[in-house]
Amino acid sequence: MADMKRVAVLGSTGSIGTSTLEVIARHPGRLRLVGISAHSRIEILQRQIASHRPEVAAVVEEQGAETLRRIAGRRVEVLQGAEGLVRLATHPAVDVVVVGTTGPEALVPLIRAIEAGKQIALASKELLVMAGELIMRLVHRHKTRLIPVDSEHSAVDQCLRAGQRGEVRRLILTASGGPFLNTPADQFDKITPEQALKHPVWKMGRRITVDSATLMNKGLEVIEARWLFDIPAEKVDVMVHPQSIVHSMVEFVDGSVIAQLGTADMRQPIQYALTYPERLESAVAPLDWTTVPRLDFSPPDRMKFPCVGLAYAAIQAGGTAPAVVNAADEVAVEAFLKQRIAFSDIPKLIAAALEDHTPARADSLDSVIQADAWARAHVATHVHRVRMSVTSQVQVD
Repeated sequence: MADMKRVAVLGSTGSIGTSTLEVIARHPGRLRLVGISAHSRIEILQRQIASHRPEVAAVVEEQGAETLRRIAGRRVEVLQGAEGLVRLATHPAVDVVVVGTTGPEALVPLIRAIEAGKQIALASKELLVMAGELIMRLVHRHKTRLIPVDSEHSAVDQCLRAGQRGEVRRLILTASGGPFLNTPADQFDKITPEQALKHPVWKMGRRITVDSATLMNKGLEVIEARWLFDIPAEKVDVMVHPQSIVHSMVEFVDGSVIAQLGTADMRQPIQYALTYPERLESAVAPLDWTTVPRLDFSPPDRMKFPCVGLAYAAIQAGGTAPAVVNAADEVAVEAFLKQRIAFSDIPKLIAAALEDHTPARADSLDSVIQADAWARAHVATHVHRVRMSVTSQVQVD
């Protein structure tokens, strides 16, 4: 019988985390939940503890940790703060760490988990964008494995099993095109947060949903693929595929193209990452080939969606430039969601940060964190200027 895999889930209350718990619960003989974590969503965390009975729970927010201790009693060990995340990620009873949290706070636990030899199921593309060079160097040094949970990169990972890395001509990442694929560019100034948060296919978090609307999500995935699969960015292409049935493709030097197709359900890539190299029965509905529509593919309009080009520019600039683009995007998206800037201002703020940044080497945690902080401050300042400019214009009118 195959070995039981013991799992810790960082970010268990988000969409990836809750889907991961479903996958684990479906395979009690093969997967066992050891620990979960959240930033502050204590009520959800409490329900998860009652349903899935983990041994350990980590809460970033101090007050939330104290609340959970009172509620949970002795049923679970409650860890606290950034140190608590690291302790969970490196727990001796854990074999696989699912990283479903985003932002810099997840970077240190991820690195410490790799150093501890844990297998990583990575759902947070932002971490590889920020520190891909550093992360993958550590993965190789500590002889562990990092398996992507992103549907596109999971698809590539699966397709690559059909050949040798030296036989790859290019990777093709597919994009749904988001909700504004057919919206004229001159209407982008009028797009509201509510409209941007209505993704036509996937149900995701707020930032990633807006990133899909600007296609920055696909740009970040290009950067992620560059490090994850050790392939030059010029060999990573993007194709808009509105049906979202082909999750990505690999083209080999002999002209063969291997594609991974499936229903749009994140439980498939999550289960693939947890059970690799095996495939087990899952709750994901198989494709009904009698109802599959025509499959369309087209290159993205980079004039209309400049964020794709900004991602390639960041790779070309090298060093800490990708970390700057990632942080700049996060701050700009948050400003848009708070209606402080227009949808069309998002790429402008990212471009300004990239242009003003002098890249440093991204081979240490400190350099990555410093670049991230610089970009956040830079965009925050420019958001204020944009806001002041809009206010002044309104007053003049």
